[in-house]
Amino acid sequence: MIENHTQHSNRKIMAIVVVAALGYFVDIYDLVLFGVIKAESLKQIMIGTSPALQAATGKFLFNMQMIGMLIGGVIWGVLGDKRGRLQVLFGSILLYSLANIANAFVSDISTYAVIRIIAGIGLAGELGAGITLVSEMMSKEKRGYGTMIIVTFGALGAVFASLVGSKGDYFSQIIFNLTNVQLASWQVAYIIGGLMGFTLLFLRIGTIEPHYFKAIKSKNEIKKGSFKLIFSSKTNRIKYLHCILIGIPIWFIIGLIIMNSKDDFGPWVGLKNIENGTAVMYTYIGLSFGDLISGLLSQVIKSRKKVVFLYLCFTAILTLVFLFFGKGMTATTYYFFCFLLGTGTGYWAIFVTIAAEQFGTNIRSTAANTIPNFVRGSVNVIMLLFSLLLASQLSVGISAFLIGAFFIGLAFYSLSQLKETFGKELDYIEEQTTK
Repeated sequence: MIENHTQHSNRKIMAIVVVAALGYFVDIYDLVLFGVIKAESLKQIMIGTSPALQAATGKFLFNMQMIGMLIGGVIWGVLGDKRGRLQVLFGSILLYSLANIANAFVSDISTYAVIRIIAGIGLAGELGAGITLVSEMMSKEKRGYGTMIIVTFGALGAVFASLVGSKGDYFSQIIFNLTNVQLASWQVAYIIGGLMGFTLLFLRIGTIEPHYFKAIKSKNEIKKGSFKLIFSSKTNRIKYLHCILIGIPIWFIIGLIIMNSKDDFGPWVGLKNIENGTAVMYTYIGLSFGDLISGLLSQVIKSRKKVVFLYLCFTAILTLVFLFFGKGMTATTYYFFCFLLGTGTGYWAIFVTIAAEQFGTNIRSTAANTIPNFVRGSVNVIMLLFSLLLASQLSVGISAFLIGAFFIGLAFYSLSQLKETFGKELDYIEEQTTK
């Protein structure tokens, strides 16, 4: 029998929680950074083109990043079950750090797109690996605290990205004074992200693989990291789909409403001075706060499902109020709504924990990495639906409402179909079946 979680020292558990939290901080920094500085970077790269074309290009590049995350989720998930959670954690950090540095020096859209795909692949591995590690190393009663810390702190990476994006000229001047090299503020923001990632790699000393994984790693008779173990079983297929669906409302809010505040939703409520970077910052402050509260509440009431249900209700109500009763609001009120919408989607930590807890040790990394990245990748479908609805002459508000109602409704149904996983024992493997 695999050794109990309690045999891990508190120091080593804390080390992996800290590394995973910092890794997710840098992960989120890069994930939202493009949304913060895309206008500035595209204005410099696409000199002489119209703002409309630049906005369309920005959406295209964001979709390329999301496609990269879909690809990366599969790659890192399988590697995590075959090679180890730590290799994925640090491999993903290395890849997106290199991509960040490279992004600072792009000069054409084709190169920009390729690097956003590579960055997306790198970004796809950090969260799933971190959540899997912490879930397997901490006791079943307390692992929710570990995942809560990771996501609560990590979400603040978006706040830092917004601050760096807005203060880029200050950092650019420092670099010029030291090196006599003049860089644009958006280039500096990418370089800072890359340097943070490389610094984080030095913290890998003292981190260890969970006993659960170490116990099966060398056992060739146990199939590991195979999608057949998920899709050959009707029960696992359904669980997998339901896990994805309960997370999509988070990226409906972030990927559609918040990331398009400047071009679509600010003007929808009558505001032309809304900045994406500021909207993202307040949203992620709210998301960090929401994850903290949802994590604590989950531990207190000893349920993950009940907390997600409450947050979905809150998100549904806020979306309705924002889209249909927000006309004429001030910019301050708009950003406050961003904070509230972020708080309502602050069940991300619980959602990823649920995904990790649904499956056995030999495919846990595959599930924990691919599920959140399929959720992130759903923004491509959401944006396509949004464009089609707008093309059919529906308004911005009605289009967003229809999409939100559809995916939030699916999330409620999927949540009702999943079993409660709070306190679930994770020391088991999945066997292939045709049932």
